[in-house]
Amino acid sequence: MDDEIQLIRDGDGLAVIGNQATVERFLVSEGLSSKDLEPRRFRSALGNAAGAAQAGSDIAAGSGRWVKLTKESARRVDKYGLRESSPTGLSTGVLKGDSGQIKGFVEFAKGPGPLRANPAVLANVAAVMAQLAMQQAMDEITDYLATIDEKVDDVLRAQEDAELAKMVGAEFVIEEAMTIREQVGRVSEITWSKVQNTSETIATTQVYTLRRLDALAEKMERKAKIGELATAAEEAESKARQWLAVLARCFQLQDAMAVLELDRVLDAAPEELDRHRNGIRIARRNRLELIARSTERLVTRMNAAADEANAKVLLHPTKSPAVVQSSNQVVAGVHDFRERLGIESGRQSSETRRWAAAAAEVRDKAFETGAKGVGAARSLGNETLDRARSTTSRLSSGIAERARRRRGDEEERDAEG
Repeated sequence: MDDEIQLIRDGDGLAVIGNQATVERFLVSEGLSSKDLEPRRFRSALGNAAGAAQAGSDIAAGSGRWVKLTKESARRVDKYGLRESSPTGLSTGVLKGDSGQIKGFVEFAKGPGPLRANPAVLANVAAVMAQLAMQQAMDEITDYLATIDEKVDDVLRAQEDAELAKMVGAEFVIEEAMTIREQVGRVSEITWSKVQNTSETIATTQVYTLRRLDALAEKMERKAKIGELATAAEEAESKARQWLAVLARCFQLQDAMAVLELDRVLDAAPEELDRHRNGIRIARRNRLELIARSTERLVTRMNAAADEANAKVLLHPTKSPAVVQSSNQVVAGVHDFRERLGIESGRQSSETRRWAAAAAEVRDKAFETGAKGVGAARSLGNETLDRARSTTSRLSSGIAERARRRRGDEEERDAEG
């Protein structure tokens, strides 16, 4: 039916399949942005599996869009109550439009449907969904590399290190394999034989790059003087962006390799496809955690340097702001990089503490201290004056008493004489 759409969801994305107008109506109703689903890949994944022929035909005939799920978009989809497959973790459901109204989609299919009824088909579809998510991530990294000044290819080729030079060759081989895949629709044994040994090269480059970022953080930590800290911060500003670009390229190529792997397993050992997909997901998450820890160390050290520089701005009115500026540039670059890879970030930057503001703060503290000093002195003076007056009064009373006694003694002697 023209007003029905098929929803297929995994942990990263949502496939929306059906009549083009109905699909677009659903996406508009939920405020979801999307990209082409490439129905040919779904048809290839479904293959000739039992019970999937009709589903494959529907997908081929319909319009397909893929939505990257964020926290917000995932909540919008949750309300439709898609049914999850325990073996694959994939959720499916069919929705029906309500008389052409944009805000009228309700859950429609109560039966299992051809996709849900066949675990092998769901495993194939889950693999394609994983590929779409990784290709989306690859596109975002391409956009990221285009926004920075240093082109990663130039950075790699400018390096004299042998391991980075090897990565240039691996990059060429993987890109060639991806091009063949787009034209043929699969990854043949011949294509796979060309790329299967490149994973080690990419992993080696990633480890090397992470160590370079760690070295920048360690160098910042060892500097105690503001002058040395300013020099180290300037170096970090110029080097960090380059190493982040190399690291982003590593991650992008690793995702490309995973896309090729899934196609190859689908073709050569489809019974292992779901386990292989789960393994790729775990390995990818581990890489993200490793990158998150390394970049967080750099951010922490740069923020600490900025705090230290801010505290000494009065003594170093020129170099302290330079440290803060370089630190903020590094931190902003790291957060941009982490955002493109889907890594959550915390504190972003330190505000430069200007000399005048610091001087005003010191002045205010001096005035406050001075006022307290004057008050204390005034209080002490009053107390001293009171004590002096008391002493004077007692002394005067004593003198007067002794004088009175002398007069009394003299009067007694005169009377006796």
